[in-house]
Amino acid sequence: MTHSESHENPGSAHAHAHADSHNHSHNHSHSHSHSHSHDGADHHHAAHDDTAHDDADLAELLDLDAVVLADLLDQHTAWALDLRAGAATRRVLDLGAGTGTGTLALAHRFPRAEVTAVDASPQMLARTRARAFADGVADRVRTVAYDLDTVADDGRWPRDDAFTGPFDLVWASMSMHHLADPAAGFRRLHDVVAPDGLLVVVEMDARPTFLPDDPGVGRPGLEARLQALVTVAHGDMDAHPDWTPTLAATGWHETARRTATPDASSATQPALARYAHANLARTAAAVGDALDPDDRAALATLLGDGPLGVAQRDDLLVRGTRTAWAARRSG
Repeated sequence: MTHSESHENPGSAHAHAHADSHNHSHNHSHSHSHSHSHDGADHHHAAHDDTAHDDADLAELLDLDAVVLADLLDQHTAWALDLRAGAATRRVLDLGAGTGTGTLALAHRFPRAEVTAVDASPQMLARTRARAFADGVADRVRTVAYDLDTVADDGRWPRDDAFTGPFDLVWASMSMHHLADPAAGFRRLHDVVAPDGLLVVVEMDARPTFLPDDPGVGRPGLEARLQALVTVAHGDMDAHPDWTPTLAATGWHETARRTATPDASSATQPALARYAHANLARTAAAVGDALDPDDRAALATLLGDGPLGVAQRDDLLVRGTRTAWAARRSG
């Protein structure tokens, strides 16, 4: 089960991009390239030089996130459906789609809608198309490879068939905080959301953790120390502000807010173990030599194949929260 709290408000290159239904190209004049890494929910939003191997590792992490946290995503999309209050939802936009987990969930939740998935990585979008075909929704899923920090001379997103609105629902899961100027991004969304449409923004509030405080190897509190070292070395890569004031300042009226805590008890142990291993391995790579020798040895044991390795454990539990904001255009 997933615990959640809801708050209802009364009234309440220059980047090269291409859209695939299958392929369509855009060339625009302003681009800001940057890339961030989520632990467990990594999406591509800007141009970068990742290798094919990195993309494959990242895609696996995204797919594991989809399995382990499937119930959480199901609850968020059901919440979006409830907020639509029976209104026809024919066009949905998924910004920062990654390998398409949210795209497919939205396609199933809104069975009459065409879902447009936007991401900067053509490789990720290829996986989205393959998954849509396997799920039997390929005729309703369209992919657009686009760097959301690339804008036209007037500072707006392209007004062609890649972003032609209006969309009844715009879904932005762990993507808005990656923009060079999130406030400008929220303003640009006015161009694509229907007058009665809904914007849903989802963010990860903290990197996930998996181990008991004392994992039986090394000193207690290893994961907390790892997270602190990552923050020192790289800043809080997943940090995001409370979007409530930003929404208000950019012409949006927040109608609801929801914070949910995932519980991986429904996930199969192999998937949870692989998810924990992938996250710990990425964290280890991020901290590098900053880890002291004792913690480095403990982490090597946890990532190894022995009886204390995460692959063999039955005491793993994913922890962390995700907050969602729902908003409509003001006025």
